[in-house]
Amino acid sequence: MSRFVELNLALILFLPWFAILGALFWLYPRRPRNPARKLFDAVSLAVSVCAFVLTVHWAHLHAGRGHGAMWPQILATSLGYGVFLLVLAIACAVRWRWLRGVVDHRQ
Repeated sequence: MSRFVELNLALILFLPWFAILGALFWLYPRRPRNPARKLFDAVSLAVSVCAFVLTVHWAHLHAGRGHGAMWPQILATSLGYGVFLLVLAIACAVRWRWLRGVVDHRQ
């Protein structure tokens, strides 16, 4: 297996799941859907994927090789997925507070 594929194997395997989570993040809640919201959602998704890739690469470099050849992949995938979810959860919380303020001001 090439080094590039080995480093990005977790991303390749998780891409369908990330697409599903990203679509749900993008679509809900449906209102308000203004340009600022679209920009926030796009930046949030990009940051979450970048954080995942950086975490996976960091984990590959720092994983102890004494636990077997698969350990770097296991550690990288686990940490990367956790960071992806953490960034999306923070973005959801920030967006929820922001949108709650937007809806309150309209009433």
